Amino acid sequence: MAGGKSSKTRGKLQFSRYFQELNEGDRVAVIKEKSIPSSFPKRLQGRTGIIEGKRGRAYIVKIKEINREKRFIIEPIHLKKIESKK
Repeated sequence: MAGGKSSKTRGKLQFSRYFQELNEGDRVAVIKEKSIPSSFPKRLQGRTGIIEGKRGRAYIVKIKEINREKRFIIEPIHLKKIESKK
């Protein structure tokens, strides 16, 4: 399986990513954590989006698909913050 976790990190969680705080307007990449079941579609893996808000402990991420903007609710462990060049 290409792109899997190394044998040292398999089954382990990064608590810093699990409890990370993101703000509205932050750009994030959707990177699926393999040791936690996810509730978002496979086609979102690797996509980037913008944080729109928070719902419970999960975040509402706005992602553009073809010609529409869609909103997905994703837990923070599956998100990685991207530094913008502004």
